[in-house]
Amino acid sequence: MSEFDSIIERAGTGSIKYDKRKEIFGTEDLLPMWVADMDFKTPEFILDALKQRLEHPILGYTMRSSSFFEAFISWAKRRYDLDVEPCWLTFSPGVVSALALSVLALTEKGDKVLIQPPVYPPFFSVVKELGRTLVENPLKRLDDGRYIIDFNDLEQKLTGGVKLMIISNPHNPVGRVWTAEELYKLADLAYKYNVKIVSDDIHSDFVYSKYRYNPLLGLDPKFREITIMALSPSKTFNIAGLSTSIVVIPDKAIREAYNQKLHGVHLFLGNIFGNIAFEVAYNQGDKWLDNLLRYLEANVDFAVDFINENIDGIEVWRPEGTFLLWLNFEKTGLTHEQIQKKLIYEAKLGLNDGLTFGRQGHKFFRMNIAAPRAIVQQALSNLKKVFG
Repeated sequence: MSEFDSIIERAGTGSIKYDKRKEIFGTEDLLPMWVADMDFKTPEFILDALKQRLEHPILGYTMRSSSFFEAFISWAKRRYDLDVEPCWLTFSPGVVSALALSVLALTEKGDKVLIQPPVYPPFFSVVKELGRTLVENPLKRLDDGRYIIDFNDLEQKLTGGVKLMIISNPHNPVGRVWTAEELYKLADLAYKYNVKIVSDDIHSDFVYSKYRYNPLLGLDPKFREITIMALSPSKTFNIAGLSTSIVVIPDKAIREAYNQKLHGVHLFLGNIFGNIAFEVAYNQGDKWLDNLLRYLEANVDFAVDFINENIDGIEVWRPEGTFLLWLNFEKTGLTHEQIQKKLIYEAKLGLNDGLTFGRQGHKFFRMNIAAPRAIVQQALSNLKKVFG
């Protein structure tokens, strides 16, 4: 039995995924497979480090030492073959906060910011809620369900005065792990038209065996002039509640602009437990992550094969990365609202509504399979009964 097979009760712990079921779905009687955190125990070596710190009786203001940043630098080299200079690094409580701070630092109200839907919902909100103008470069969906970048549309949009683009690498929710060629072409267009890029790489550690994560900053030194890259161990080690992320900004002027906003809204301190978990995760987490990836890939294989063999009403493309399935219900012939009601009240599943990822998510729903195999099996069985 794998350590990832253990079913852990999370209801009543303040978990968004579990304790907001009634508010989000109208009922608590469903399996919640929406919020992108994992239903696996946080690694023991992280919990041990936090317990050890709790033996000291004072939890006062703390700082991030050089070892905090060195842990990430070492991880980036080991896992991504990316060389990072210490002076490039800064902080954010979360990757979404980093996106918002980047928008504030690099654009003015009314400026155009480009995203590539269907995409993580906060990409929309950090643009619109900060008074910027949203520009969309929708991904193309191929006949086999695979998504690609529409480069002709992208270049046309970039020539129209876009100041900033936000990308997802690997992409949430479609599961693409962008190739080096795709990313180079994208970044080269941005460089040509003097458009800055913010790259949300929070799923960088979730890449399956046939694929390779390509950090934008590793492709060409010239891209350092235009790129902000935001990452975190929060997804990787299931420590999202500790609100600690790293932001990589090689260009001094961009970094200073970002840090001015970070300090201006007083988000630079972080928290003591986030600092400890971050450092321990990146220093000790390789073996645990390798085991996790094998388990997750087996979950993906099981889920995709089950759907393809048993559920005619749902189409799914095997993701290259992330622990998310982007499920297409178009073949059911039902309306989006009918699908949603069937999922909640008949299949008893809480999935992310595809429309929150953009209009391209019509009749799509996102399913989180980072859960013990027994839970994934139950969810798929429920889907089969309703949509098979």
